[in-house]
Amino acid sequence: MQEPDSRSVKGLTGSEDRLSAADFLRAHRALLLADWEQAVLEHLAGRAPPREPWLIDHLPELLSALADAVEFGPEALDRHLEVAHAIARLDEGFDLGEVAQEYALLRRCILRRLEAQEQRLRPGDLTRLEEALDRVVTRSMVFFWDMKQRILQTLDRMAEATLDDPDMETLLERLLTRLMESTLAVDAAAVMLLEGEELVVRAAVGLGTGQMMGLRAPLAGSTTQRAAALRRPFFIRSAATDPRVLLEPLRQQGLRALYGLPLMEGDRLLGVAYMGSRTAFAFSDADTLLFHAVAQRASAHIARTELHTRERQARQEAERSLAQLDSLLDAVPVGIAFLDTHLRYLRVNDLLANLNRKPLEAHKGRTLREMVREGAADPIERALRQVLDTGQPVQDVLIEGPDLKRGGLGYWRADYFPVRTPDGVLLGVGSTVVDINDYKRAEAALQQSIDFREELLAVLGHDLRNPLHAVNASAFMLGRFEGLDATSRRSVDRIRKATARMGRMINDILDFARTRLGGGIPMTTQHVDMVELCQNMLEELQVAYPERPLPLVAHGGNLEGQWDPDRVTQVLGNLVVNALQHARNDTPVETSLTDEGPDVVMRVRNEGDPIPEHLLPRLFDPFKQSRTPDEGSKQRSLGLGLYIVHEIVQVHGGTVHVESSLERGTTFTVRWPRVPPPRGYLPP
Repeated sequence: MQEPDSRSVKGLTGSEDRLSAADFLRAHRALLLADWEQAVLEHLAGRAPPREPWLIDHLPELLSALADAVEFGPEALDRHLEVAHAIARLDEGFDLGEVAQEYALLRRCILRRLEAQEQRLRPGDLTRLEEALDRVVTRSMVFFWDMKQRILQTLDRMAEATLDDPDMETLLERLLTRLMESTLAVDAAAVMLLEGEELVVRAAVGLGTGQMMGLRAPLAGSTTQRAAALRRPFFIRSAATDPRVLLEPLRQQGLRALYGLPLMEGDRLLGVAYMGSRTAFAFSDADTLLFHAVAQRASAHIARTELHTRERQARQEAERSLAQLDSLLDAVPVGIAFLDTHLRYLRVNDLLANLNRKPLEAHKGRTLREMVREGAADPIERALRQVLDTGQPVQDVLIEGPDLKRGGLGYWRADYFPVRTPDGVLLGVGSTVVDINDYKRAEAALQQSIDFREELLAVLGHDLRNPLHAVNASAFMLGRFEGLDATSRRSVDRIRKATARMGRMINDILDFARTRLGGGIPMTTQHVDMVELCQNMLEELQVAYPERPLPLVAHGGNLEGQWDPDRVTQVLGNLVVNALQHARNDTPVETSLTDEGPDVVMRVRNEGDPIPEHLLPRLFDPFKQSRTPDEGSKQRSLGLGLYIVHEIVQVHGGTVHVESSLERGTTFTVRWPRVPPPRGYLPP
């Protein structure tokens, strides 16, 4: 950089040009600032990044003021510059030695530049420059020291206010009181905390205290929001008339100066603190500096109080949750345990401890094998290891062992499942054990009852066939006797009709027993004509029910297929007899056959009262009651007949369903596939 021209003056002899110190400071200000900044950065050892705004702050104006003091006298020095520089350094946490070092570096930079000049200074300029620098340093040091002491004293008093661990409102009120005691110009002060989207007055001292507490002001669009966004304070010169003041009590107190600071925790806005004065239009630098210190301490206390509150609430919630968990573990009729990844018990309830026959307190920290009886540990440990290895639950593990409570062999069902943190880290294995001894006993008793009933039905159905055949044969022989009168012949017809019904019932019982005992309904298919089968069955039924029309309607096409003829006629017989029992006495029961491509569809229709809707879902269940008390004495029990119909149709791969209404009557529709599925087919 080219050195600027120097001014020259006549010396006392009039022959020697001398350099003016004031002109030197003005001409070399940029170079001096660069030298000083580099020296300070080296001294701070990286504390301040290059070109940090607070680093240079008032130094350019201070160099200009020094030049004016050398030229016009010490009265040209502006005290405000020294105070502002000291305040900036207090805000940045500098100590007195660091501030003195800054001025020493400035003096050194100036002297070095002067030494590099070829011209000598005018007589007396160096002395005046030294005196001006000494005045600046002295006043800055005194102000810095006084403010440091004042702040420390105030902070000590603030620290005393926190010794008894008061609540937040009491603490904030004490801090504001200490501020007012230390700053005579302050007539009112308050702290407003952010709650949702509003600022709420949580502490106030001085003028209007009673009116201020609890007042709310919106954050959006406020001066506080703008100050928080810019991270800087705000100042209002005439608060009583300024529209930016949203709280009416502040206007009523006639405040002039109003100074506020956003309370921040990092980037998070906690609230705002303000101080107001009725007598001053502006606060001194010392007052604002002290207020900054109080606000910083208040922000720290607010953040710490919020943290402690959250910690206390979390601890209380955890204690409440643990108490609820303990109550649940004690009350639930299930054994519950939690084991870590080394299969050591971390938590267990009384029920599971009793199952292990060990005290509850003895389980904690002990391994599975130390607590579980010998012989049961191996299967349990295998299941737990599987959960740890795969991360998947293992369910329905059956545990057998001696039942000390009831005697004999006992049974328990165990489920094991992984326990993880919210981010998926496996902590251990949870275990639940349910006593199923009563269930096992009830299951065995029920199975025994079912087996007995079904075996009884099978034996009964088989043994009844022989005497029934004898009755039927005798009735047939009596019917052929020509000497019977009309009354006797009707009696013989009733016997034959009754034996036919009993035969169908016995067949249904035997088929039901086969399905329940695992044999299934036997089926032998052959190529048959559905029309011929149905016609023969209806003719047999017509003999038993001569008074009821039983028409058959065949809708053309191909009505042949591969079916078991005996089972087809059994289905038709059950459906027609069921229809005869529930149709009106003077109406026919119509059977129709329809060719529908791969299927032959059989429909059996009757007129009469519709089937109640609540019976339709269970119409094909065995041993159901289809009679309700409000239906009178007319029998609607369908017994096993429809159940057998459903089973036979399913074996053939077909379907059966019913439609019933008062207007259209009741129609059972059976769909018979022409080619039944292979043996062992399971319907979907």
